Amino acid sequence: MRDFFILNFATLGPIGRKFPAPGTMGSFVGLLVFGILTGYFHYSITSVVLGFIPLLLLGVPLCSRAEKIMNKSDPSEVIWDEFSVMPFIFLFLDEAYLHQSDIYFYSWLTIGFVLFRFFDIIKPLGISKLQDLPKGWGVMIDDFAAALISAVILGLFQTFPLSFF
Repeated sequence: MRDFFILNFATLGPIGRKFPAPGTMGSFVGLLVFGILTGYFHYSITSVVLGFIPLLLLGVPLCSRAEKIMNKSDPSEVIWDEFSVMPFIFLFLDEAYLHQSDIYFYSWLTIGFVLFRFFDIIKPLGISKLQDLPKGWGVMIDDFAAALISAVILGLFQTFPLSFF
């Protein structure tokens, strides 16, 4: 029974097991939660990131156990990693600028999502080596690194055009 709950958390229920492109779907669910919390409920990016830190840390033992249950290393069905790192992509954005209009808000969410998926799939800059870490650390840390690289680039995208005004 415990394994059932662990697998359902790690795969976000049927999302990781039944949908195509589970990593993209897990990322989208994380983006959706982030968008609702910041766009609808008006939580700050920082407060959402702080709220997701326990989810990120929970991912290490959760993904470790899911790997054991499934008898696979970093199974594609396990999407807790993609889900839990999504808010970190937006860490360096200026919130006042982000919320100027719905177009800005959704544009930045889309750009952040695309950047993250690019770095999560391609795994450049040594990100692929992070997957070699033992147990759930390897599952979680490569996605966290992809999110941080995306955050830096997204922050630069937002800052660079502002320097001309």
